[in-house]
Amino acid sequence: MNNKLKEKLALLPDQSGCYLMKDRQGTVIYVGKAKILKNRVRSYFTGSHDGKTLRLVNEIEDFEYIVTSSNLEALILELNLIKKYDPKYNVMLKDDKTYPFIKITAERHPRLLTTRQVKKDKAKYFGPYPNVQAARETIKLLERLYPLRKCTTIPDRVCLYYHMGQCLAPCVYDVTEEKNKEMVEEIAKFLNGGYKKIKDELVEKMLKASEQLDFERAKELRDQIHHIEATMEKQKMTMNDSVDRDVFGYAFDKGWMCVQVFFIRQGKLIERDVSMFPVYDTPEEEFLTYLGQFYEKNNHFLPKEILIPDSVDHEIIEQFLNVHALQPKRGKKKDLVLLAHKNAKIALREKFALIERDEERTIKAVENLGEKLGIYTPVRIEAFDNSNIQGTDPVSAMVVFIDGKPSKKDYRKYKIKTVQGPDDYESMREVVRRRYSRALKDQLPLPDLIIIDGGKGHLSAAQDVLENELGLDIPVAGLVKNEKHRTSELILGEAAEVVQLERNSQEFYLLQRIQDEVHRFAITFHRQLRGKNAFQSVLDDIPGIGEKRKKLLLKHFGSVKKIKEASIEELKEAGVPKNTAQLILEKLREQERDLS
Repeated sequence: MNNKLKEKLALLPDQSGCYLMKDRQGTVIYVGKAKILKNRVRSYFTGSHDGKTLRLVNEIEDFEYIVTSSNLEALILELNLIKKYDPKYNVMLKDDKTYPFIKITAERHPRLLTTRQVKKDKAKYFGPYPNVQAARETIKLLERLYPLRKCTTIPDRVCLYYHMGQCLAPCVYDVTEEKNKEMVEEIAKFLNGGYKKIKDELVEKMLKASEQLDFERAKELRDQIHHIEATMEKQKMTMNDSVDRDVFGYAFDKGWMCVQVFFIRQGKLIERDVSMFPVYDTPEEEFLTYLGQFYEKNNHFLPKEILIPDSVDHEIIEQFLNVHALQPKRGKKKDLVLLAHKNAKIALREKFALIERDEERTIKAVENLGEKLGIYTPVRIEAFDNSNIQGTDPVSAMVVFIDGKPSKKDYRKYKIKTVQGPDDYESMREVVRRRYSRALKDQLPLPDLIIIDGGKGHLSAAQDVLENELGLDIPVAGLVKNEKHRTSELILGEAAEVVQLERNSQEFYLLQRIQDEVHRFAITFHRQLRGKNAFQSVLDDIPGIGEKRKKLLLKHFGSVKKIKEASIEELKEAGVPKNTAQLILEKLREQERDLS
């Protein structure tokens, strides 16, 4: 498990929500829900697992989560996220969890149905609902209260439902369009909140039946009441009006702002956007600026309605965006704005915690390193490493770390010019001399500490140049590797005294990162130079290929590998005659055979 995962696991909230597991490419590979995010997500990385779970865990490189207000919301949100991302580890879940809707058909004589697909067929849809059984029971209740037709195909005679008082029998009797419309409107009211009146009536009937010792009837009414409550429970993650809207919430603290946007499409929350940035104005003004950039610069779809916090000027937003900006005071929409604000606060708190942890790995590690070495805090560290193969194409590289973090714009590469053969010490002398002669001449910032990737000989060479040739008093330390080519110890001074560092300390980890980075940078440069030189040498004897055309080929194709893979036609497009192109490919392939 990488350090990033460990840090994020330590910051998980003990609230309900959904989590998204990602692989090293950033692809969402699994979406899950949890009553307590902290416990559920951590469980993946502790204890033993079966084979399929272990395969999932081995692919996880990162995760994110969305906090919800209830477990039921987490369940419905989970479905929406699975539909959006189609994660490979959610195949069974994706098939099993599609939520039901209650549908009133748009036929001449409408029917009540349960369905898992919402179509543009002029029908009325209500949901989705988390419990299909409860939805069906509610339909049964509605059928008792509102006698719409039951049969798919209208028969030629009345059925049992007519005699039970649950159908007006349009198959035989004339049922007017007005009567059907009235029942549809009543059902829509019931499903949009009017069920409370019906439920109160059922409670009265249940109590009356119980008083009359009709316990069977009382139980039936009690079950109907429970089904209504289960089905009609409000979901903040679902809106019944199917209006596209964006919901904004923000939090502000310690000079930073986090804005959370929930994208609601067709009544369901399908995605969110998180932005975090430093602020230099009042939170309200910064939010207005952000909102304008969000839609204008980023070219986001502008929905019919946006929900915003009370603290901002909605009139300015409406005028600027030409959209209905609503500041809800109560109800489901208000809950959504509060939920966006809640997520923003959590994200901001996590940001500060990560900053604090990052400081432990960087700034505090640098301070501790300075104490161990007995020098001032080495805010700027410059590290050197050599690379060559038996003295061929010798190079050196320098990386810079400021406050414990790499400053890549300050990295430098050096071709060794004055050293003949494999002489690491003289190569180190040359590059240190060149670097700090230039720094003195151009008045560049000098480092607080120089780190040499090497042992006592490399350290002595660098110190000799700095002190005796350039007159600089800069602490120089050497990083020695063990037989496994891992960072082993830090040495300092003319006596190459070993500095004692705890192997699990942040300062030791910092030195490891510096040594790995300078080694990577030097090796990469050496490989590039070696490949370029090999390419140039193999073309030296081909008529019509001079220095200018060599550079042109490299610029056109980008690498020697791509030139080898090119066709004659592609070489001709780069400005090379056909005969010369054939010779180039023959030479390169001949060289490849010799190397293999």
